[in-house]
Amino acid sequence: MIRIAVAVSILASLASSASAQVNSANLKWGPAPAIFPKGAQMAVLSGDPGKAGEFVIRLKMPAGYKIPAHHHPTDEYVTVMTGDFSLGMGDKLDPAKSAALAPGGFAEAPKGMNHYAFTKAGAVVQVSADGPFVMTYANPKDDPTRK
Repeated sequence: MIRIAVAVSILASLASSASAQVNSANLKWGPAPAIFPKGAQMAVLSGDPGKAGEFVIRLKMPAGYKIPAHHHPTDEYVTVMTGDFSLGMGDKLDPAKSAALAPGGFAEAPKGMNHYAFTKAGAVVQVSADGPFVMTYANPKDDPTRK
């Protein structure tokens, strides 16, 4: 529970700089919370992912970035802004069972359903959901906060 509190406090600090109207060039990027594998950056567009209520974030991932299978307690909606992004449903990251999404592509991950994601060349995705934001990895060994 402590690791979730740390992630929430990081998310909340990013949320304090969020604005309801912002251009991509003016987003305030910071390291993604420790619940994500290292290397990603995040910007909060709306709401506070650390609190109850709707929020919108963007996640910037470098080439080769992978998010192992995990789920959330609420539905998650993902729109690809730039780059290539693949998303699959299941308990283990399996590129053969994923859908490759191009800019403008959209995916929904229903609450409680394990899903995974990766990018080959790098990507920016926009995620909206109801907070507070929580990630539970299908395999606890994949949880970066446990390493």
